[in-house]
Amino acid sequence: MASLADHIERYIESLIAEGEGVAEIQRALIAELFRCAPSQVTYVITSRFSPERGYIIESRRGGGGFIRVTKVSLNPERVRDVLNDVGSHLSQGESYAYLERLREEGHLDERTYAVMRAALSRNALTIGLPDRDLLRANIFKAMLNAYFSVEQRESEGT
Repeated sequence: MASLADHIERYIESLIAEGEGVAEIQRALIAELFRCAPSQVTYVITSRFSPERGYIIESRRGGGGFIRVTKVSLNPERVRDVLNDVGSHLSQGESYAYLERLREEGHLDERTYAVMRAALSRNALTIGLPDRDLLRANIFKAMLNAYFSVEQRESEGT
């Protein structure tokens, strides 16, 4: 059984699809539609439409305020943007969200996705925090650099 958050997420995704990658929403209207508190809508937007999942969130407050959710495709040239976004620490959840995004957009096949996910799991990185998140960020960046460098050389025929 899907949760309220799942229903709100699917609704926002449908708005994004209808808007060809962009949706402008009013939190109060969605809350009214789903008979929930506006904070529930905020929770869904912040937790399920994050940058690592490929979304940009903009908001304007006030009477005519809105929240604009934009889906951003990730082409191989924009992988550098991901590397810059990662920073020095990366949680397991954040790393999985980045990998899922890369897989969904066709940049990682299932096997590569599974191997990278296993390498970034807390089961593989058996050290305490915050060192684990520091190590995960470094491993993640190294894997993406290596993977996309090889992919680029293969497409260039070298």
